Amino acid sequence: MADLSTEEGDLYKDERFRDSVATINAEGKRNFLYPKRSKGPWMNKRSAVAYGLLAFLFAAPWIRIGGQPLLLLDVLGRRFVILGQVFWPQDSHLLVLSMLTGILFVIVFTVIFGRIFCGWICPQTIFMEHVFRKIEYWIDGDRGEQLRLARLPWNFEKIWKRTLKNGLFFGISFAIANTFLMYLIGTERWRSIVTDNPHNHLGGLATITVFTGVFFFVFAWFREQVCLIVCPYGRLQGVLLDRNSVVIAYDYVRGEKRGRFRKGENRAEADKGDCIDCGQCVDVCPTGIDIRNGTQLECINCAACIDVCNTIMAKTQQPKGLIRFASENQIAEKKAFRFTPRIIAYTGVLVVLLGVMGFLLRERSPIEATVLRAPGMLYQNRGEGLYSNLYNIKVVNKSTGPIDIDVVLISPPGRIEWVGTYNGYADVRDLVQASFFVYLEDAVLTGSNTPVELSIRAGDEELSRLKTNFNGPIR
Repeated sequence: MADLSTEEGDLYKDERFRDSVATINAEGKRNFLYPKRSKGPWMNKRSAVAYGLLAFLFAAPWIRIGGQPLLLLDVLGRRFVILGQVFWPQDSHLLVLSMLTGILFVIVFTVIFGRIFCGWICPQTIFMEHVFRKIEYWIDGDRGEQLRLARLPWNFEKIWKRTLKNGLFFGISFAIANTFLMYLIGTERWRSIVTDNPHNHLGGLATITVFTGVFFFVFAWFREQVCLIVCPYGRLQGVLLDRNSVVIAYDYVRGEKRGRFRKGENRAEADKGDCIDCGQCVDVCPTGIDIRNGTQLECINCAACIDVCNTIMAKTQQPKGLIRFASENQIAEKKAFRFTPRIIAYTGVLVVLLGVMGFLLRERSPIEATVLRAPGMLYQNRGEGLYSNLYNIKVVNKSTGPIDIDVVLISPPGRIEWVGTYNGYADVRDLVQASFFVYLEDAVLTGSNTPVELSIRAGDEELSRLKTNFNGPIR
């Protein structure tokens, strides 16, 4: 709970809410929540964002960039495709850096804007609130009807509504499972699983079945407990938030003392704040909390309480914004939002990481090549002032198609001679290994170790440049 700095805040602070969790009843059993349908400007904005993200989620596996998927996370095949760019195990340093950048972005975002990601972008919330909950409202009705139906014995009405609802839930879970699998194996392999003889794809069908069961369990029964129990982000925000972080906040300075609304009453003379204690903010909350208790880990910043409170304020002819996006300092001390040194420091580090990430991606080579002098081999005197060194080369093709690899000596002047037969052909993910001699004249040698620069090419295109040393006689 927020630290109320005013005398009134201390008077009305009540810590008893910390002794219980909304999803567990007094007997320690699961307490199902039946949030009231949320309506209002913030809900409309959330819905627009949610349906846009849903459209992207189901369309992305089918989108191609340069013949490659927009996004593919083939963990078993050890291949990631992001925005049409293929990443292999050799790019693990980019994966580590991207994870660090993502974690820091979450930290910066949370420090400034609180847990808004959970209510607006998180797939769990989007599916629960904008798909499954919508179906529930359509079949079971709003909060009052759902409570009535839950108390009914298993009569005809309850059976057909539960059957229809859970049947739709299972069908949508099946669609989500198939889409999720497309992100892991690609649309081509997914199509073969669902169209070919089932006996040839028992593993794939079992995966779809398991995913479907998991999604159905989560959205039909487990629900908001994913946010409260499984997801670590809610607990992480307790470490990251401070009094300057923007969260969904109840203006206790303006709202207390709470008191029931009486038409024509002067609330100031009656020693009442603007909060009429209607409880609507609790009824619409998808995690069952009372936002008037302050910031809590269960709050997903969905803004449902803002919409319903503004509606009540309009009906009672009071100013809107009793519950709003604000920081603790904005509420308690009427201070405007400002960028703190901590926010500036986090943002600075994030900008540096993004810059490094962008540079590495821009300079990323389609091959992974190493050239080393053959171990235990000294230079060879070929006579007439000509010397040679033997080198081993390894090249991994990380591009999206086969390439013909050649090695060209850039400096110093000399020539290359391959050992044995070498054609340079490398298919996708192929490892090419070969050996070659580099011949240099005595006149270009600068000492016992002369720097050598090599160009790895595919036709006229240079794929990479490598540097090594040429061992020669001691001067």
